[in-house]
Amino acid sequence: MSIQQIQQAINYMEEHICEDINYVDVARNVHMSSYNFHRTFSFVTGMTANEYLRSRRLTLAAQELQSTDLSVTDAAYKYGYETPESFSKAFSRFHGSTPRQAKHKGAKLHLFNPLVIKIILEGGSIMDYRMEHREQQQFIALVRAFPNEIVNDDNDHSIPDFWTECGEKNLMQPMRQLRAEGKRDLYGLCSPARDSETHFNYGIGVRVDDDTDMAGVQRLVDNGYTMWKTEPADYAVFKCYGADGDCLGETWSKFFKEFVPQTGYVQTDDTDYEIYFEKGESGLFCELWVPVRKSE
Repeated sequence: MSIQQIQQAINYMEEHICEDINYVDVARNVHMSSYNFHRTFSFVTGMTANEYLRSRRLTLAAQELQSTDLSVTDAAYKYGYETPESFSKAFSRFHGSTPRQAKHKGAKLHLFNPLVIKIILEGGSIMDYRMEHREQQQFIALVRAFPNEIVNDDNDHSIPDFWTECGEKNLMQPMRQLRAEGKRDLYGLCSPARDSETHFNYGIGVRVDDDTDMAGVQRLVDNGYTMWKTEPADYAVFKCYGADGDCLGETWSKFFKEFVPQTGYVQTDDTDYEIYFEKGESGLFCELWVPVRKSE
């Protein structure tokens, strides 16, 4: 997703602010899967598109309530709320004043202005990466669907909890045993958007290739594990150093804020993945492989 696409998305939201739209509609307008749009917009702006829409609608509602004779009920329906009560609750949380108080001078109100994306030249920093190409790959994995909304939510631990659950139930070791010692790297696989565009798949798995016990693979498939295939792709590869997953989030943020604007590469709708090495270098949490192409 380019900087131009982000600005296009913001412009679209502003033009349709009082219509029944959400991040899925915005993603469609900029020709992206909802998952990749949701993730990119969140990392670049620090908020989701739905949060942006909500903040802008509540800002405009407050301005209109204070400057016109618009009723609270009409404001609720105009700015996308199903009932005046739900509007009042959201309004009070955002502004610290009720909609009725907003109609009077002296009410405490918050102002959330439209975003404008700008590229700012700051002090030089180094972001190491390498480019790799991979032909079609196969993995066997434990797979679970997660809602798009958890992306970039610092309070959500669904995926780390999934890793913990699989470890506690000893579900990863049977996959690792399919590989020879020294080749038992684990992959965290993240799917492109599903047809429903409300969830994405995340899998924990190992490579399936000539060094894999194929009879064992079939036994695991029969017991509920999933075969995961990726198409040929070019990848930008980043090493994530740190003690926990925070370094992974920081790398994703740098990818969208630094790598994409400076290199002209954009993420494609293919599987991205992390590699957790059986025998990795000291301090390395994982490698992040992001499928990319040059923007047109």
